[in-house]
Amino acid sequence: MKHIGADQAGVTADAYDREPTAAELDAIELESPLILAEVELLDVRITTFDRVPNEMDARRLRRARNRVLAARRLLANRAATMVPGDAA
Repeated sequence: MKHIGADQAGVTADAYDREPTAAELDAIELESPLILAEVELLDVRITTFDRVPNEMDARRLRRARNRVLAARRLLANRAATMVPGDAA
């Protein structure tokens, strides 16, 4: 009887078919405030697609943009002060 596990590429694990490493999870956690701010900005933009933005929409959009910029600034400042190999 022939073993088919090694013959079929679909059966064996691929390099991309793995769980994230601890370092990758730490990077995601570090970037999560920026990700959440960008999602909020996207939500505001989506709500204004089908209508003309009013003053309240403009305020929400401006605040969401400011949150994204603040999160980017915080992330950039952290990255500039971190020592390679050091956890946040």
